[in-house]
Amino acid sequence: MNQEKCLIDVDDVICEKGFIHLVNEFLQTNYEQEDAKSYYINDLIPKERFEEWKEFFRQKNVYDYVELMPKAKEIIQQLTKKYEIYFVTAFVFRDSPKDSGKTLTDKFNFLAKEFSFIDPSHYIFIQDKSLIQADIRIDDSLKNLQGKARLKFLYTAYHNKNIGLEELQTKEIIRVNDWEEIAKYLLLSS
Repeated sequence: MNQEKCLIDVDDVICEKGFIHLVNEFLQTNYEQEDAKSYYINDLIPKERFEEWKEFFRQKNVYDYVELMPKAKEIIQQLTKKYEIYFVTAFVFRDSPKDSGKTLTDKFNFLAKEFSFIDPSHYIFIQDKSLIQADIRIDDSLKNLQGKARLKFLYTAYHNKNIGLEELQTKEIIRVNDWEEIAKYLLLSS
């Protein structure tokens, strides 16, 4: 029996708060993710300190500071019994693309440690996720939910709370707020 392919994003879907931790460490501030005015939390860095920030970021592993989303690991492990699971994630550091190899390595090592039950051959590092065919997509970005899929889930994050129900319905996207909601759709349904 062929299993359906389920693509799961990493940042702000299975883990969060690594970037805001580093911004706060760098600036000596107490920002929350919701304080970011864009998808990119590092836009909180003042322009005059941006080169200093990039050097600081190069020295850090953002995945040393992330928090797993509640129930993500347990539910993804359950999903592996019913679906073919792939982590599909971007890795190019927008502000310093040439340093992206380190980001890729750090993210790979994080996944291998925290989700050892997913074969690393199921990690896909790509910027344009619409190139990957799937039956189910789970992401925190509308742009990354483009492409064919039977089900598309927008995982609620600080940067997508303003996207209304009407827009989601038009694009046939279901908003989910946590992993237990995902489980209701993908594990409890027939």
